[in-house]
Amino acid sequence: MSSAAELDELRNTVALSCRILAMHGLAEGITGHVSARVPGAEGEMFIRCRGDDEYGVLYTGPEAVRRVTFDGEGAGLDAAHEKPLELPIHGELLRARPDMNAVVHGHPKSVLLCGMAGIELKPVYGAFDPSGLALALEGVPVFPRSVLIRTQELGRALVDAMGSKNVCILRGHGIAVVGRSVEEATLRALRLERLADVCWQLATVTGGKLPEILPEDQAAFGARAGAGGGLPRGEEWTWRHYVRLLEDAERAKR
Repeated sequence: MSSAAELDELRNTVALSCRILAMHGLAEGITGHVSARVPGAEGEMFIRCRGDDEYGVLYTGPEAVRRVTFDGEGAGLDAAHEKPLELPIHGELLRARPDMNAVVHGHPKSVLLCGMAGIELKPVYGAFDPSGLALALEGVPVFPRSVLIRTQELGRALVDAMGSKNVCILRGHGIAVVGRSVEEATLRALRLERLADVCWQLATVTGGKLPEILPEDQAAFGARAGAGGGLPRGEEWTWRHYVRLLEDAERAKR
């Protein structure tokens, strides 16, 4: 069982993720949320909730990150906090994917545009962002419904659409992304939006045809294009970069 200090650190990381995602345009206003599986607890997660202390995703603090079951029950909720309407996105993905420990749901603009226009995200770049290339090489599934995913039935339909992949476009809605950690899910969501942004801009000047990089370059990157772009500590350093950017921005506001 994790210590109280470890659980507090996890709640803080979820809050950090929310603020990073909002700072980079993946969550706007009060919509969007991040969750993390509670270590050592069966069927429980920390998830961003809204309440009396709500000022938007960009201002999420650990006090807004509450402990609930995958079904949205539990002592973590109180009179001052409400669970997200789309809690089933998190509960059903974490239930179906025991290898994953975090879920990000946001509404990034470029992914939204690509999904609505039917533009498939393809391997259009290589060394520019090998980790983003990995997402294109693996293929990005699309959940065709544009409704709020507020029931277990819709949550399970999302699980089916995502399959074994770690990202999914929710057409006319946003994204669902999973990761082994909050940090991994957050960085994966940021890379997905970067990939979509490049594909969208390319499509606007090429009439919708996306020029892919050479097959031999796709193959060369394929073995090492995952987390961190093949760098041994790539994910750690990239997460620290985004945390520092956030800290500098928050310091400048004071």
